[in-house]
Amino acid sequence: MERLCISRNSMKKPIPAADQLGFGKLFSDHMLAMDYNREQGWHHPRIEPYAPFCVEPAMMVFHYGQAIFEGMKAFRLEDGNIGIFRPHTHFARLNRSADRLCIPQIDPEFILDALKQLLKVDHQWVPNAKGTALYIRPFIIATDNFLGVRPSNTYKFFIILSPVGAYYAEGFNPVKILVEDEFVRASQGGIGHIKTPGNYAASLLAALKAQEKGYTQVLWLDAKELKLLEEVGTMNIMLKIDGEVITPPLGGSILPGTTRDSVLTILKEWGIPCAERPISIDKVMTAASNGKLEEMFGTGTAAVISPVGELRYQQQAFKINDGKVGALSQRLFDHIAGIQYGLLPDTYGWLEKVTISG
Repeated sequence: MERLCISRNSMKKPIPAADQLGFGKLFSDHMLAMDYNREQGWHHPRIEPYAPFCVEPAMMVFHYGQAIFEGMKAFRLEDGNIGIFRPHTHFARLNRSADRLCIPQIDPEFILDALKQLLKVDHQWVPNAKGTALYIRPFIIATDNFLGVRPSNTYKFFIILSPVGAYYAEGFNPVKILVEDEFVRASQGGIGHIKTPGNYAASLLAALKAQEKGYTQVLWLDAKELKLLEEVGTMNIMLKIDGEVITPPLGGSILPGTTRDSVLTILKEWGIPCAERPISIDKVMTAASNGKLEEMFGTGTAAVISPVGELRYQQQAFKINDGKVGALSQRLFDHIAGIQYGLLPDTYGWLEKVTISG
């Protein structure tokens, strides 16, 4: 691989205040870019000013959806340096997504080093207020100019950075979830287990209808029978029923979430019973009606832990834990956040540190 070239932006943008962040609205001064063709492979890695780039209307990504992405976070540590949470896991998943969509794999070690260089260039964009982070978005798009269904021969890779606050307007307060029993997100043998834009496009209509009814997100059911829980639109889902934490198993239609894996690892360390197994919506509603559904929460990079305070399925709606944050949800959030901000011991080696000089 060629040496990473760095071109600095001479027109820097003002750094936003923590209370102006929102989520995914603001972007740092620079981005990482790299190109691919069959002759050279991945080449011309560079850090350059964040800016629009020119594309042709016939670019294949617009017509056939050959694109993948990831989402991870970097955090300002107490000593002023930066910690990236589980980047190796995210880049490994990016390569699995690449395999499924016939996109050439990246070298994760090279990209991690390049990401660290990008963070050093834009380190002032990593916020330091409680609950804030720098969201990192790697993505790859197909760039052949061709109208025909085949894998592209050329690609572009980017990483852009966005300082963020809470993902949901509710913050860490419990959200309301509507069970979707008409549309489906993904099926066995499809692409539900990878991060590709089409999966999220498929979720928009159901999410919009749920929001019109006052719900934050939808809970998807299996595509075959619309009976088994799968995941929430932007999160994996976990339920604490009668003392045991249950989450649907990974079977090809559910995204293998990094936060999901982190939570399962922590629960096992704490000795809390947990299982990955199928669970029907009927069983969940029965547990809710008899008081055995103690907690329900989503897990994901954007929100980390998102408690569910109300669940609705068809004509039934139940408050969960009286609509309040559950003790386990709070404990998990505090523990993961503690690791991310460097306040708790990182016994699993999840935090990749970036030293900022000066």
